[in-house]
Amino acid sequence: MAMYRREGSTDYRVLDRWTDGVGWQAHPGEEGLRTSHAVRDSDDGVWLVDPLDAPGVEDSYADLGEVVGVAVLADYHARDAAVFADRHDVPVTVPTGLDRAAERVDAPTRRVTDSLAGFELRRVSPLGAWTETVAYRESDGTLYVPDVLSSGAAFTVGYERLGMNVLARLSPPREAFASVEPERVVLGHGDGIVENAAVALADSLENARRRLPRALVSTAPRELKAMVDAVR
Repeated sequence: MAMYRREGSTDYRVLDRWTDGVGWQAHPGEEGLRTSHAVRDSDDGVWLVDPLDAPGVEDSYADLGEVVGVAVLADYHARDAAVFADRHDVPVTVPTGLDRAAERVDAPTRRVTDSLAGFELRRVSPLGAWTETVAYRESDGTLYVPDVLSSGAAFTVGYERLGMNVLARLSPPREAFASVEPERVVLGHGDGIVENAAVALADSLENARRRLPRALVSTAPRELKAMVDAVR
């Protein structure tokens, strides 16, 4: 199975649907499980987060409202942001610190620092290998994590529901999740966690180091493959 499929999508899978948002996977068969989201803000505008294109994918978020922006929240998630920005005639928003992403978006961009669409933005940079922005909205308990956490079986250890990247397990980014009590965790890779999400997050943070030896054997080879494919 390919880690990331580079050819055009022929179908997509809808997931993570809740009152103010929905997710989709443009390539459901890929091992990397790249997931995109549409999220409604407090003004009933819709933001597309780390989006990947697929035929007819607009139908999945059309009922949420009018698209008012596209956001890229990780160094390696430029994805199809420019395509969606052109389609909806909106700019691409990139948090400060994500210079690699901004350089790879072929569309007008604007930068933000602390907040976006009601979400508080917190930067994560595991050992300096990459930078991403975790986004948390307390009003509805939605937490979005682009890369450092994943729910895919290829990236989790044992019974954990949220697997942490091996590099981050060395020094878990607890400060990025301080005072976060999510009702749902939606992800840049994999299905979201919608049941006991706060418990799943706490388990991932508290046991990351303890599970590192097992992760080095079971998940590190796939994570290395994912990093190489992302750079390529």
